Formats: sequence, C-alpha cells, structure tokens
Amino acid sequence: QVQLAESGGGLVQAGGSLRLSCAGSGNGFWRLTVAWYRQSPGSERAYVAAITADSSTFYEDFVRGRFTISRDHAKDTVYLQMDNLKPEDTAVYYCNVYRTDIWGQGTQVTVSP
Repeated sequence: QVQLAESGGGLVQAGGSLRLSCAGSGNGFWRLTVAWYRQSPGSERAYVAAITADSSTFYEDFVRGRFTISRDHAKDTVYLQMDNLKPEDTAVYYCNVYRTDIWGQGTQVTVSP
C-alpha cells in the first residue's frame, strides 16, 4: 500500500514562493498519477494539479502559470512549486494518488497580504 507524506508548507508574503513535496512510499509509486488538492476553511477540497507517470502535467485554471508540478522518480517524490502566491492560495494542501482514497496528512500554506 502506497503512503504519502507532504512537507514544505509555511507562511509567506503575497508574491512569494514555496515548494511543497509529496514523498511516496511503497512499491510502484513511479507508475502512479499523483495530484495536489487544497482545502480552505469552509470550502470543499479543490483539485490543483496532477502529474502522470511520464510527467504529463495538468493544472486547474486558477494556478496555471503560477504553479508547477514535477516529479523525481529517483526520490519517489512529487513537487508543487508555487510562485507569485496570493492570499487566496491560503489552504491546507494535500497530495493524492489520483482517483483513489490514498491521501497525505496535508501541509498548511498561509499567504499574508
């Protein structure tokens, strides 16, 4: 069974950058499509981006051009580089094995005005 662990969240000013990491453990992580989601207080969890095994990438419109998803197969890790952050990006960010119930514990991102 694959397990996921996010890291890299924190507090940043608007316009700043953060890089989130999602470390996968378990056999076959390299084959999996992995997605990032986020959840703000009072809101449902929202899809952000995804990356396939061959590193094809997909983005939700509200992050396209600002966020970049990538992966390092040698490290079994998926990254989310977040640039030009806005206060509305404040949320708990989760990684997920796409279309499964395998989730990490989440990492808090807070963007101050």
